[in-house]
Formats: sequence, C-alpha cells, structure tokens
Amino acid sequence: MTFAYSTYSTLVVERRGPVGWLINNRPDQLNAMNSAMRDELGVAWRELDADPDVRVIVHTGEGRAFQTGVDVTEIATDGVGMERYRQSVEDFDMHFTAWHQGVAKPVITAVNGICAGGGFHWVADADICIAAADAQFFDPHVSIGQVVSLEAIGLLRKMPAESVMRMALVGRHERMPAARAYELGMISQVVDPPERLREEAQALAETVARNSPAAMAATKRALWRALELGLTDACKAGAADLVSMWGHPDQTEGPLSFAERREPRWQAPEAGAADHAR
Repeated sequence: MTFAYSTYSTLVVERRGPVGWLINNRPDQLNAMNSAMRDELGVAWRELDADPDVRVIVHTGEGRAFQTGVDVTEIATDGVGMERYRQSVEDFDMHFTAWHQGVAKPVITAVNGICAGGGFHWVADADICIAAADAQFFDPHVSIGQVVSLEAIGLLRKMPAESVMRMALVGRHERMPAARAYELGMISQVVDPPERLREEAQALAETVARNSPAAMAATKRALWRALELGLTDACKAGAADLVSMWGHPDQTEGPLSFAERREPRWQAPEAGAADHAR
C-alpha cells in the first residue's frame, strides 16, 4: 500500500525508490519561508519519517536558491511580522527542520544555488550536507538589523568558530563559495557540474539506504546525543545504543547476507522520532 502524503502548497514531497524527497517550492521568492511553508515543513518531515518505504530523506530547493530564510516581504507587509513567531522561539518550540521534528532516518541536505540566513537551519540540522559547485552561502541577518543566533550555533558543531563568526558579522557583504564551504567542513561534497546535484544526491541517498535502517537510527541517535554530553556520558549513552541492536533481526541478517554474497534483506524502518537533541 502506497503511503498517502498530504497536499502541499509550498513544498514538493515524493518518493523515488528508497529515497524521500522534500523540495522547497517557492522559486519565485527564492524559497523564502513564509508562515505556510513553516507549517508545512513540520508536517512533511513527520510524513517522510513515517513512510515505511523511505530509508533516507533528501532536502533541496526548486529554482536558483535552496532557501533564503524568512519571507521578508510577508514580515514587512502582513501587519503581524515576526511577532507571530515570538512564543515558539522563546519556548524553543519549533518544528520546521528534521532535527526539530526528531526525524530518525538519515537526512541529506542538497544545496542548490543561494543559501542565506535562515537557510542555514537545514545545513546545520542535516546529517549530511552536499552542494552544487555554484552554491553560495551568506548570512545577511545583521545587515537588516536581525540577530544571528540559532543557525550559526548549529554550524559551530560542523566548522571552525572563526569562520562562523566572520560570516555572521560580515553579513550580506561577502559570499562563501561551495569550494570554501567544503574546505571548512560545512559540506562534505561539491557537485560539478551543478545540474547533477539531484542525481548525485539520489545516488548518495541510495548508497546510505543499503544499510540497516535500525542500525542507522541507533547510530544517528548516539552521535547527535554526543553533541550534548561530555565524553564519558556520551560513551555511556552510546553503549546503550550499541546494545539496543543486540538480538535485532538485522544483526543476524547482516553477517548471513555477507556469507551468502547477496544484498541484505533488512527489517523495514520503524516510524517514529529519533531521541536526539542539540
């Protein structure tokens, strides 16, 4: 039975083989996140995580930008502005990234074109991030009187603090090319030519999808939790994640498929949230 996804006005959500795709679909607005997209993202992540046929999720954008942060036009003209988000931010009760939604499955962000400001949420909160060779990264928050905070804090786990601070304080006056983002560890692959980005993202996702869903969920849980804890506490918690797979059918199937020289037949992934936090 095919999983039934909701109807979206600002996103495209679909499955290609074992790979679920979440595509920002406001290209005329450079995929800026308005209130409708913010709400739809929360639903889309949960649905992709719940689809038993999805092993890995790829997130990218339509058009010439991946994502350019909050929709400034909506903020400036709707009479509500950022106040609509005040309570959720003060309570840190947000739901628009995979990490916010506790997605257990591996998530790959594939950056096409411009990634600016709030777009860094999905770079910081992905498990793997790749980018087209013509991608550009910059954070204009301070250039329009806004604070650089949550996205940059997330980036500090991936790249040197000096580079994050420079991007935060220079604002819109300097852009980081994909090659430099790769050198700094923000991304793990540069795709050239750029038009092959989705093809490469699908191939990478299919490679990841060959592994045990249960083992990957436990691995993701252990590694994300380690970002919160000291070394000893992280290792103790990781030991529990390690033992959680003992007795799982995939632990029998893995060695058996190797011995029989065939692809493993893993148990289908369980729907639900990963227990990780940053």
